[in-house]
Amino acid sequence: MSVEVRPARVNTMAPEGKDHLLRVVRQERAKFYDLIDSATDETWKTATPCTEWEIRDQVGHLVDVTEGYIERFALARAKQPFPDGLGLPGMAEMLDTGSKRFRSTSRTQLITRLKESSAKLFETFDALTPEQWTGELIPHVYMGPLPTMIYPAFQLIDYSVHGWDIRAGLGEMQPLSDEAANALMPYMFIVLQVTVDAEQAKGFDATWGVRVSGDQGGSWKLQLKDGKLTYEEASVAGLPVVFNFDPNDWVLTAYQRFPGGAAIGDRALAYRIRRLFFKI
Repeated sequence: MSVEVRPARVNTMAPEGKDHLLRVVRQERAKFYDLIDSATDETWKTATPCTEWEIRDQVGHLVDVTEGYIERFALARAKQPFPDGLGLPGMAEMLDTGSKRFRSTSRTQLITRLKESSAKLFETFDALTPEQWTGELIPHVYMGPLPTMIYPAFQLIDYSVHGWDIRAGLGEMQPLSDEAANALMPYMFIVLQVTVDAEQAKGFDATWGVRVSGDQGGSWKLQLKDGKLTYEEASVAGLPVVFNFDPNDWVLTAYQRFPGGAAIGDRALAYRIRRLFFKI
């Protein structure tokens, strides 16, 4: 008789998950570098599924946010005052401007700039102590003060999801790596929480379930009430609608690359839930 042992989840939000998270981010960054290093002047301007962004804009976005994180860490550690977070509703438009400001920069110059700034940022990540991982707050441009562990997670989102964008633009529809999708799984609930569209959510209260397959998966109960989304890991039995995802589809659906996941139950409710969130 054999007993199947389910691998323990790696909690990258806790200090003990730091090394795992940084290793996965480095893997995804290396794959992203391979993609852009193999780009030519012709493919550099290839359109991607990320609205109005070409491959060069994906690289510009990574430069924009990476250098922004470096500045914000320096600001916080110098104990300098910083403005309030700008909020997420206008984030997509401002990130679009930030990424496209590099369009006049040559391909080789922009790639070099990304690699140099990323190396500098990872020196900061590597040096984080367990206390800093969850206890040090760094001011995010749009979301305000956040614990340092969020920034490597944001880098994983950028390198894996935007790497997917580039491959899709080149006609290579490959899923995210298992390690990247599994590491990002818990962060997608936070993404949904902060992207609830106030107008779409007005007067709409609902409860639904999410199941995610795989070694790191599980089932969660989500509730929208008074415009606020909450979630908890729990049984989804008896809920009016349940969405079933694999880890790849869960991440890419949360980032609205496509409407993945099979909905079981109230189809009208499922349709409305899918339209509750704005894109970032």
